[in-house]
Parts: sequence; structure tokens; C-alpha cells
Amino acid sequence: MAPDQPSDMAPLAGLGQRFLARVIDTVVLVVFDLLLGVAFAGPDTNSSDMSRGEQVLLGVLVFALYFAYEGAMTAARGQTLGKIALGIRVARLADGSVPGRAGWVRAAVYALPGVLVAAVVGPLLWLLDSLWCSWDRPYRQCLHDKAARTVVVAAV
Repeated sequence: MAPDQPSDMAPLAGLGQRFLARVIDTVVLVVFDLLLGVAFAGPDTNSSDMSRGEQVLLGVLVFALYFAYEGAMTAARGQTLGKIALGIRVARLADGSVPGRAGWVRAAVYALPGVLVAAVVGPLLWLLDSLWCSWDRPYRQCLHDKAARTVVVAAV
């Protein structure tokens, strides 16, 4: 058990579990992108046919929708579809409870930098954020976990 972790909290999730859960949630993001792309530009249009402004607007809409998905699911139950599939959940560091409002903070820090994709900064921030848990101790928190004061644990 990590120091200062409540004794009744489930064990921390493994890095492999977190990675695979994020892969599943990235598939959700890609589905959002495809669906919005078809709705926005039509089924016979590819992104190269869209103006730069339309591409940026589509990117903003995709990440806003992803923020809503990540925030709503994490706030309400501590799990996205990826976390459900891998049997892990987000918990408040203080007491192990479902994040509630902190789920929205966590989602904002994770998803909203994606809006900066056009500036190349977004992917770098995402990579740094996602890798942070691989060297963070004692709780293996990513930057979005630190901002929301959450940890990812086994869903028991």
C-alpha cells in the first residue's frame, strides 16, 4: 500500500491496464471523429477536401465531445468504457470515492489540450500527460490525475 493511501482503497491499477483502457477510449475518440466528420462534411468528403478552418472546427468539436464523454463517465461512475473493460476505475485520492466534480477537472486536463492539435503542442502535452504515471511515485498519477487529486485503482 502506498503511503497516505486510505487503507480501504483498492490497489492501484497497473500501467498495462491503464494503457489498454486508454487505447479503448482512443477508439471511442476515433469513432467520434469519423461520425462528426461524416456529419460535418458528408459521407463522400475526406479531410483533404475541407478548408483549414473546417478542419480546425471539426477538431475542436471532436475534442469537446470527447471531453463530455470522459468527464460525464468519470464524474458519474469513475469509469470510461475502456476502464470498465479493464476492470479499473478512477477514485478520489482522499477517500477512494467516485470522483464527482473532480472527474470533470480530470477530463479537462486530459482531453482539452487535444484542441491544440493544430499547433502541434496538443499531441506533445497528451504524450507527456499520459506517460507521467510511468515514473510518478507513489500513486502512479498522470498529470490529469494530479490536477483532479485522483488515482486509478482496481474496480472491486
